Amino acid sequence: MIIYPAMDLMGGAAVRLKQGRFEDQTRYETDPAQALRDFAGGGAVWAHVVDLDGARAREPVQHGVIGDLAHAAEIKLQVAGGIRTAGHIARLFERGVARAVVGSLCVSRPELVNSFLESFGPERITLALDVRLVDRTPMVATHGWQTDSASSLWEVAARFPSARHLLLTDIGRDGMLEGPNFVLYEEAATRLPQLEVQASGGVSSLDDLSQLRTAGAIVGKALWEGRFTLEEALARG
Repeated sequence: MIIYPAMDLMGGAAVRLKQGRFEDQTRYETDPAQALRDFAGGGAVWAHVVDLDGARAREPVQHGVIGDLAHAAEIKLQVAGGIRTAGHIARLFERGVARAVVGSLCVSRPELVNSFLESFGPERITLALDVRLVDRTPMVATHGWQTDSASSLWEVAARFPSARHLLLTDIGRDGMLEGPNFVLYEEAATRLPQLEVQASGGVSSLDDLSQLRTAGAIVGKALWEGRFTLEEALARG
């Protein structure tokens, strides 16, 4: 399993949100460039970086900053937030970003997302689907979790037959340090065997990582708050 240490950026600073609420944030003093150096020094191959300002604005806001980070980093960056066009993706790749994450467009513009997969290749595009359980069915939410779609995880995923990577977040677990939704990830691995699923939301302990049966895990708040070290996480992954 690939461990993706995560860093969310607002105004160029590292922060964490609780359940995606911009008004409920924790700001960290660590310089983002130093954080990436620490991730690389700890043995991580990938890092997951989110432009939260871009996610809120629905267009790139910090992609210039992230491009500078990617250019200098000795680690592969998977970047999310504000990605809406092929041009946004191309510019990130030109600056050294390894993989781009596309979220709400998977619901609103699936034909566009399929064109990204065709143009850039499925190894360089990650679909991000945020779900909220409704009568045990994972229903996809969009636009920073503010809008509930009428589509299930399974219906949306079926629209992208060539996709390879899926970042799957249980909204109810994100930033809560209450443990991942193991049932959801196990079902996703069974029903979507063509996708390499990255589990996101709720990882709070090394035991959580040991129990996950996914291709990857996004680890954010637990690392930033010292629940365990990156080296310990990589050993479990």
